[in-house]
Amino acid sequence: MLLSSWFITALGATFIPQTLAWGAVGHEVVATIAQMHLNPSVLPKLCAILGSDASDFDGSCHLATVATWADRIRGEPKYRWTGPLHYIGATDDFPSSSCAFPGAGGWNGRPHINVLNGIRNVTTVLQDYQDNLHAGASTQSVAGYVQDALKFLIHFLGDMHQPLHLTGRERGGNGVKVSFDERVTNLHSLWDSLLIAQRLRTLPSNYSYPLPLPDVESNLRGTIYDPYIRRLVWEGILRKYEGELSSWVTCPAANRLRVLPLPRWQRVLLWFVGSTTDPSGLGVDDEIICPYHWAKSVHALNCEIVWPAELDQSSPNRFSDVLSERETHACCGESFLGFEDFEALVRRKNDYIELDTAEYSGRIKDEWIIEELLAQAGIRLAAVLNWLFDDSSDGGSGSRLIHKF
Repeated sequence: MLLSSWFITALGATFIPQTLAWGAVGHEVVATIAQMHLNPSVLPKLCAILGSDASDFDGSCHLATVATWADRIRGEPKYRWTGPLHYIGATDDFPSSSCAFPGAGGWNGRPHINVLNGIRNVTTVLQDYQDNLHAGASTQSVAGYVQDALKFLIHFLGDMHQPLHLTGRERGGNGVKVSFDERVTNLHSLWDSLLIAQRLRTLPSNYSYPLPLPDVESNLRGTIYDPYIRRLVWEGILRKYEGELSSWVTCPAANRLRVLPLPRWQRVLLWFVGSTTDPSGLGVDDEIICPYHWAKSVHALNCEIVWPAELDQSSPNRFSDVLSERETHACCGESFLGFEDFEALVRRKNDYIELDTAEYSGRIKDEWIIEELLAQAGIRLAAVLNWLFDDSSDGGSGSRLIHKF
């Protein structure tokens, strides 16, 4: 592997997130990968919308700095209603042999208040904002709700790629205690935090060196997880997944739209005549952006690997549509166990299923399951942002959905 000889010697003094979680490291990895794949004209527009909120400790603009904002503000009165927008609860994926997404029971919780509708709604807000700019509206100030929409989009695309955000079983896995390295945690925290932390502890040392890729290195922030991003890009996006990237951003029956640069008016028209009766029953997919279609393969992991066979023998909790968000699906709240808290626990034998095994965590590591999810989220986020904000000379945004290094 050809790597630069320069060594990053200041890792010990770099920014370290408070918890190593999908809500922190995972979301920031997704945002950083997306930023690497933005078309050149897009990032300045995003930075203009986000303003100082996107400023890093050195004053530079990075999407990663706002990637966890949607989690941080969930407890504030103004944003408390947004809690259910971080997930969607499939009700008919137990037992795993059925794996319906959705099944006859549909979704638990309130209709259309979920992560898939959230992605659709904030994308529409940003599309309207762009349309107004092209119609001659003032660009001197950005409405707060537009800035919020962009922050939510960055976050929700990450949430959609955490499999336990797509199931109603046991509050998205929060209600299931398991053992990992002889410490007690819950299934959701394992996928949010501990599996990623395990990767950071076992990275090959050569990824502490910069890659010979300026478009990668210029978007890193000097964090403790920079080596993880380098490996994900070098071995994953540029090698393992290189032939899959286009399929990741393709919606059903949309290939003809992806390969032809459409005039802007055609894309806007397609936006409004897209499917309102997609199989999810939510009306979130069209020919351009299809969060339900993208989420199906992510949800399938719940049945393939996320829920071990031993847990599949127990009955899931069932929830009424009128229960509160805290009661139904605590995806990022009171039951979250951060990596530092987990490490402080004393190892001791317990009666819960041990998942730090070759059959479970070993398979997830060997098959690059976490890495593929993070890469898919980053590539899809970049594709959506490029479609929304790239005004290329060839006739409008979206002509290049994925910017290549």
